[in-house]
Amino acid sequence: MKLHQGMGPNSYRVRIFLKEKAIEVPMVEVDFAKGEHRAPDFLKLNSLGQIPVLELDDGTIITESVAICRYFEEAQPEPPLFGSDAVSRAKVEMWNRRAELVIFATIGNVALHSDAFFKDRLTQFPAFAETERQAVPKKWAWLDRELADGRPFLAGDNFSVADITAGVCDWLGEVFGMEIPASLKNVQRWNERVRSRPSWNA
Repeated sequence: MKLHQGMGPNSYRVRIFLKEKAIEVPMVEVDFAKGEHRAPDFLKLNSLGQIPVLELDDGTIITESVAICRYFEEAQPEPPLFGSDAVSRAKVEMWNRRAELVIFATIGNVALHSDAFFKDRLTQFPAFAETERQAVPKKWAWLDRELADGRPFLAGDNFSVADITAGVCDWLGEVFGMEIPASLKNVQRWNERVRSRPSWNA
């Protein structure tokens, strides 16, 4: 088994997840600067030329960060990071999707439509990137209101993959100059709690 990964939020999500599970997997660094994601051998693993990619011992290929995390959740259920019963699993799924669709997508659109790295991947619209950049603080403000009930983590009392996703949103925002507003005390407390975990150095 090996994980093809590199720089970027989705590989980071998987590395954090693995550390939380105390699972060690051999890793193959994919260097985007050298175009290794476009090499024929890599495109055989993932025709989209994206990371991360999990390659199992029997040759099975799993792509997409959440799918890879789900594989490891099934392989090693403890500690549960996707919930432990019907209600908690549904809430983790709900909050992971909210983090992806509300915050991750907004920050990601700024990167996709403003950074030269992505100019060959899609038609960029700088005005859209600026609109999305202006929307980022509002997205965090929404989460701040949601966390006003004092719960420690997004889906409740327990740390989950939803916290990994949202925490990586903050990391990605910092990379592109979109930090969480200091005035959002509930989000700041949650973020400090999440990013103080040892796994965050993955």
